[in-house]
Order: sequence, then structure tokens, then C-alpha cells
Amino acid sequence: MKAQLILPIVAVLGAAVLSSIFIVDEREKALVLQFGQVKQVKETPGLGFKIPLIQEVVKYDGRILGLPTQPMEVTPLDDRRLVVDAFARWRITNLVDFREAVGVGGVDAAQTRLDRILNAAIREVLGSVPSNRVLSEDRTSLMNQIRDRARTESGALGIEVIDVRLTRTDLPEQNLAATFARMRAEREREAADEIARGGEAAQRVRATADRTVVELTSDASRMAEVARGEADAERNAIYAEAFGRDPEFFAFTRSLTSYERSLQSGNSSIVMQPDSEFFTYLRSDLAPADRPVAVAPAGATAP
Repeated sequence: MKAQLILPIVAVLGAAVLSSIFIVDEREKALVLQFGQVKQVKETPGLGFKIPLIQEVVKYDGRILGLPTQPMEVTPLDDRRLVVDAFARWRITNLVDFREAVGVGGVDAAQTRLDRILNAAIREVLGSVPSNRVLSEDRTSLMNQIRDRARTESGALGIEVIDVRLTRTDLPEQNLAATFARMRAEREREAADEIARGGEAAQRVRATADRTVVELTSDASRMAEVARGEADAERNAIYAEAFGRDPEFFAFTRSLTSYERSLQSGNSSIVMQPDSEFFTYLRSDLAPADRPVAVAPAGATAP
């Protein structure tokens, strides 16, 4: 009889003990609530205890969570509209404030409120700068400003915004065609400027090359004339020396050269008198009577 009573009591006690124990994973944080009031905060992993049937355990994700925002249109200072979306990383830092702020909605309710905070911060920060800053490398400082504003606003929710990144900053579809046309016109203007500068540089190079050709040609002609004059002078000197040594032989060789050049077959005709001095060496093998007589050097034998 006693055994029959003890077994149910043991079973009830065992169930009560088991229901009073809860386990917190290393990825979780837990609150122990009693009639909706926070009685215990469990942020470290391990076993926890609660009063069965009176207290309940609510667990939240203790990891860093991500929140992508929906695309939105932002108007910077220069009235050039942009389509922007962002990605935020956040985590729960104060379970009590988080529970009081979001109630039973939990993480989903917190993300909804954080999304509104991020949208307001993005519009405020990007609306205070021109669009070229949003599209340049200066965007990093703008993202930090958005993060700081969102962190300040979300502190009352018991969460911390760790980082905010702008994942897209594009023009609206209706503005893309006009923007592309303007970009194309700017590139064509830059190309025309480059072509004009290249043509100007080519003209300068061409003019320099032409001047160099003229200068080189002039120098070469001058040097050729100088060389020709020196050669003529040297030739004349040789002729004069040869004529001085033997005038008769010199006159004879010059006459033979003239005969060779003038008596060739061809269509040319020469009308001359037979007793002309040109035919002196053809009429006789003797030199002309009035030719100069060469003086034999001393010690030479007369023929």
C-alpha cells in the first residue's frame, strides 16, 4: 500500500524537478518571467532553475543577427534621386529592456522597429550630402554616420547596431536612360578633346620633322657643294700640274678624249672646216707648228 503511494509521489516530484530545470544554449539568452514580470536573466550557457507552473522561460537568439532593408528612394542635396538599400548587423545587449520594448513580439518585432530606424537614418544622412559623395569612396564615412544614428535610436530597444552597409546605390529606372546619355556625351566630348590634342601634337611633330629634313638636306647640299668644289680644285690642280709637266702630251690626250666623245655614232652632226684646229691630230702625227716645246730636264739625252 505504501509502495503504491510512494511511486506517484516520486513521479510527481520528478516531474516537478524536471519542469524546474531549463537549459540555455551557448547561442541563446533567456529570461525567467513570473506573471509577465522579469525575475531572472540568464545570459551564460548552462542549466537554470525556475519555479514550476508559476514561472516561464523565454529564450532569445544571442548571436549577431542580420537585417536587410527594402529598397527606398532617397533624394540627396542635388535633387538627384537614388535607389538605396542597406544591410545591418545587430544583437541583443539588454534582455530586460528588449522585453519591455518589444513585448511578446520578440526578434520579429525588434526587426520591424529597427527597419524603421534604419530607414530614417539613411534618409537623414544621405539627404544632407550631394549624390557624388554617395557614389564615391566617401560612402564609408556616410555608412558610419548611419550606423551611429541607428545605434543611438535603437539603444532604447535593448539592442546594439554593430554595422550598417549600403548594398546598392543606383539611379531609378526612369533616370537611367538620361544619365547614360549624359555620360555618353561627356565621354564623347573627352574623346574629341583627346583627338584634338593628339592632332595638335602630331602637327608639332610633323612640323619638327619637316624642319629637320630641310635642315639636314641643306647641310648635306652644302657639304656636297664644298666637297665638289674641293674635288674640282684638286682636279684642276692635277690638270695644271700635268699640263705644266708636258703641255704637248696633255693637249694630245685631251684631243683624243674629245674625238672619242664627239665622233661616236648617232644622230648628232658637227659642221666644221677641215683645217680647223679640232682635226690637228687627225691630219698629221706631228704636233702643231706653234705648239710649245717641252724643255728636257738637265742630264737627259735628246732623241
